[in-house]
Amino acid sequence: MKTITLAFTGASGLPYGMRLLECLLQSGQRVHLVYSQAAQIVAKQEMDFVLPNRPQDAEKFLAERLGQLNGELKVFGIQDWYAPMASGSNPGDAMVICPCTMGTLGKIASGVSDDLIARAADVMLKEKRTLILVPREMPFSTIHLENMLKLAQAGAVIMPPNPGFYHHPQSVQSMVDFVVARILDHLGVAQTLIKPWAE
Repeated sequence: MKTITLAFTGASGLPYGMRLLECLLQSGQRVHLVYSQAAQIVAKQEMDFVLPNRPQDAEKFLAERLGQLNGELKVFGIQDWYAPMASGSNPGDAMVICPCTMGTLGKIASGVSDDLIARAADVMLKEKRTLILVPREMPFSTIHLENMLKLAQAGAVIMPPNPGFYHHPQSVQSMVDFVVARILDHLGVAQTLIKPWAE
């Protein structure tokens, strides 16, 4: 069982994050989830549900929404500085920010750790652990690109949610699964969403 920190921010693309959460829990991983207030707005806009403010309520809501799964889910508040991923002594195995706003990406690139999401990402970089950012923006400005380059040079994996079409997707869900499958591959978590190339 791996411990994966998963963060939702206010970029469009929460279906990617929710599907990733589901797949991680299905595969028996321990997920530490944290999300921003803007992500709560996006959840209502894109998926017609409300992510609760209180972590305990969020855990209950997500357990009911996702059903019985093999993994463990713990939700943390965005200002919870006692959360395990806030310290290099207990960072977990990897972190994914999906979707990732350009504001969050910029904060991480600048070393600004003013909330749990940015602090946890900073910890991942300094501890040389896997940090995957899924930036959902179009087009990218020069500032965005410079920040992504800076983070890539620091060891982060930049994975814009760009689905391939060689598997002939027949639905939006299939395109979401393509992106989630690539994230799972980089986390070293087995997946059956998309067949490997040439198989």
